[in-house]
Amino acid sequence: MVCDILAGMTLEALLKLLEGDARLTDKQIAARLGADEQEVTAARAQLEGEGRIVGYQTIVNDDSVGVAAFIEVRCTPEREGGFNRLAERIARFDEVKSCYLMSGGYDLLLMVEAKDLMGVARFVTDKLSSMDGIISTATHFRLKTYKLYGLMFDEPSCTERISVAP
Repeated sequence: MVCDILAGMTLEALLKLLEGDARLTDKQIAARLGADEQEVTAARAQLEGEGRIVGYQTIVNDDSVGVAAFIEVRCTPEREGGFNRLAERIARFDEVKSCYLMSGGYDLLLMVEAKDLMGVARFVTDKLSSMDGIISTATHFRLKTYKLYGLMFDEPSCTERISVAP
């Protein structure tokens, strides 16, 4: 169990540090948590082995490159598989960057990226809408990113207080 390895540090604190900056070395994490570097190395390895940490990535501010769209998908669940098999097939497309099962008025939410609007349109018409089990789609285009994975984009450099209306 990871908790045995962590000793004096908390699992949540380790994960929070890695979520904030995956480039931190085990030595840097150990210093911040007041733990032993070998404990951090072992805890990280165990978390990766258990599938709790599934990868590390760079967050890129790519608002000016390509087109991103969120696509709401209504679909018919399959007997014996529910939405899983259809979602797995959809998630394999290169254009699909994220795929979520949702509650509410639609079943799946996709985040897709393409070079241009026509690329998104071709994905929806040629690949997604033609799949068996797809009832309908609704596409919403990303116009600007303000915050992604807890990181603010385009933060104002001014530290001046904001006026508050009564």
